Amino acid sequence: MAVPKRKMSRSNTRHRRAQWKAITPALVPLTIDGVPYLVPQRLAKAYERGLLRAEG
Repeated sequence: MAVPKRKMSRSNTRHRRAQWKAITPALVPLTIDGVPYLVPQRLAKAYERGLLRAEG
């Protein structure tokens, strides 16, 4: 694990933290066994192949 060699200023720490923003994943409509679902775009192929099961 990387260990800092020097103390980072408060300004730099807050600026670095501000770069990380959580965003909601883009959902795409997908029909599985005749039932429509909204699934994350990056997982759509896995749902189509049956590697993941849609619940809910």
